Amino acid sequence: MSKTSAMTDKNFHLRVAASDRLFYNGPCSMAVLPAIDGELGVLADHEPMVTAVAAGELRYLVDGEWVIAAVGDGFAEITPEKLVLVVDTAESPEEIDIRRADEARQRAEERLRHRQAILEYYHTKAALARAMARLKVTKKL
Repeated sequence: MSKTSAMTDKNFHLRVAASDRLFYNGPCSMAVLPAIDGELGVLADHEPMVTAVAAGELRYLVDGEWVIAAVGDGFAEITPEKLVLVVDTAESPEEIDIRRADEARQRAEERLRHRQAILEYYHTKAALARAMARLKVTKKL
């Protein structure tokens, strides 16, 4: 058995709660989440911490298989026994309408080309990040 597989053999509890539903609630042996300052890998017995989650790709390992999801902004609480993600949205690749996501990306990019108030600019950047995350996840189908 390799060192990597030995490290991921121990499970911890993962809970992904979106604003509209409980997306996942069960065991996993590793998770990689889009933290605000880059990707963050989590294994069982991780040091306790809380971090901001950015819109992007969430990957988690369940029974030796990687599961991929697009998640929106939120936060994550990590303890040695569990990882709890509370995010705006969580979608599996099969749930994403690629055409709508691409149209949302195009609209956001067009809005960014025009002068905007600072708050509007941040909303547009967030919309673009969500659309790009959704499109990235669907490409892995």
